[in-house]
Amino acid sequence: MASPPLDKRSLDSAPIVPFAGWGRPTRDTDGPLRRMAGALGDRIVRGMEDLLGEELDARLARIERHTNEVGVDPFGFDPRAARYALAVAAFFHRFYFRSEVYGIENVPSGRALIIANHSGQLPIDGLAIGAALMLDAEPPRFPRSMVEKWSAELPFVSVLFPRVGQVVGSPENARRLLQNDETVLVFPEGSRGISKTFDRRYQLVDFGLGFMRLALETGTPIIPVAVVGAEEQYISLADLKPLAKLLGMPALPVMPQLFLGMFLPLPTKYRLYFGEPLTFTGDPDDEDGVIEEKVWVVKQTIQSMINRGLKERKSIFW
Repeated sequence: MASPPLDKRSLDSAPIVPFAGWGRPTRDTDGPLRRMAGALGDRIVRGMEDLLGEELDARLARIERHTNEVGVDPFGFDPRAARYALAVAAFFHRFYFRSEVYGIENVPSGRALIIANHSGQLPIDGLAIGAALMLDAEPPRFPRSMVEKWSAELPFVSVLFPRVGQVVGSPENARRLLQNDETVLVFPEGSRGISKTFDRRYQLVDFGLGFMRLALETGTPIIPVAVVGAEEQYISLADLKPLAKLLGMPALPVMPQLFLGMFLPLPTKYRLYFGEPLTFTGDPDDEDGVIEEKVWVVKQTIQSMINRGLKERKSIFW
């Protein structure tokens, strides 16, 4: 799911979505594709257990937790479930995309807003950023990503996302996490960024303003992140906007590799650039024009990091 831009005016009324239990799909909905995906996931997890099991446990044990007596936090985050999500993320981060991480030492040990470009049709870039923060940062940080509000209405997903640390994207939710000194990951481009067609790759679209208002209100440093490599994992030739609107979807990309039966993303090489913290001061309730000037600084910083990363890379795959 693409993470939405946090917009104060449109999301202030969004409720906090607490953990609502755990469930499994019934047998009559367990089709061949679901079984295939489950088998692949099991193999990945078992492989990561053999390679990184001790490291995963050690790093999860070091993250600060705000859990209750049954081991979950108010948003439903369960470190035991997150361990399996981290194993899958580690596979894609270290072995499939062979990510190179730069500047991870810029992430502070306290609260932080991770602000990144969004691309690739599926939010695998968020998976890679999360894996880098857990496996490469010192101390390790478990990021809480802001996801679309309608994800809370989807079967299985509505339970899975909270379990592995994903939070419905409302200002109140983000505010509470930051007040607990959590690391919050936001893609201010939202679905418009992740669904770009190939001819618009690495061109940032407009950022939402909500993340800046939150940073000002909570005194949180912003860590700009540039992701290079995700734009080529799924190549979109067109976006069928009328049909997407009819189906209630943010976008409906036309991707040739899916028609050819290539469901996994192309094994492009990810490069993640973590910039130096940006600190802003001012009134979080300022008019949009004032906030937009601060947001422009963040956007231009990330665009410059992207441009530099593209210039330095020699190959999409190596």
